[in-house]
Amino acid sequence: MIEARFRAAGRKLLMPYLTGGLTDGWVEYLRAFVEAGADAIEVGLPFSDPTLDGPTIQEASDAALARGTTVRSVLADLNGLDLGVPLVASTYYNLVAHDGPERFCAALRDAGFAGLIVPDLPLDEAGELITAAGAAGIELALLASVVTPAPRLALIAERSRGFVYAVSLMGTTGERHEVDAASAALVERLKAELAKSGTARPVLHGFGITTPEHAARASRAADGVIVGAALVRRVLDGAGPEEVGGYLATMRRAIDQGA
Repeated sequence: MIEARFRAAGRKLLMPYLTGGLTDGWVEYLRAFVEAGADAIEVGLPFSDPTLDGPTIQEASDAALARGTTVRSVLADLNGLDLGVPLVASTYYNLVAHDGPERFCAALRDAGFAGLIVPDLPLDEAGELITAAGAAGIELALLASVVTPAPRLALIAERSRGFVYAVSLMGTTGERHEVDAASAALVERLKAELAKSGTARPVLHGFGITTPEHAARASRAADGVIVGAALVRRVLDGAGPEEVGGYLATMRRAIDQGA
């Protein structure tokens, strides 16, 4: 579903992120993201030890958990909500293992999710989740970094579903002053591997996309961008859905204009 929707979009893709359950009425931010031109939305399922996330997403996870947010409460908030764009869950494997891959993926499907990202899942141990996700109709997107060796990159391109997540830098998520120049080379490497298998699966560039200029620059090589900390920081600072959506809309315009 995600890959097909992305291919049909006919434009560079924009996928914003929000930590589920971060605030009262948090789903209103998701509606604002759609209004701003999101092609899909990544929803973080808060976890107590988000090792690949920087201070902003860690703060958001802590805030959501302090409010009593759980995986089940996030899924309940989204159940029956039709935003018109695919939802992609993002979390850590500890939460998947708690329920078991089959039950976890079925719960995502029943809540309306179409995709899943598990950043701490080693490729060599992903087989069970890949099978469970496929059986539930959930597209499991895998991550590749600038230091991923060629043989592993080929496997990631082959096994990823929906899209491939190109991690633009070594380190954690978070706001940055510049987009790492090495990320464009990573995108090209991934596209070359995908071409070998005869697929045009999209490659999305994430980690550190902070400004409209970043989004436009990154999307020149990639098929689109994922924006997280820059939006979550605004929510944490008290910005409402309209304001955060307005900022996302500036990224949409910059991407479309190729600025």
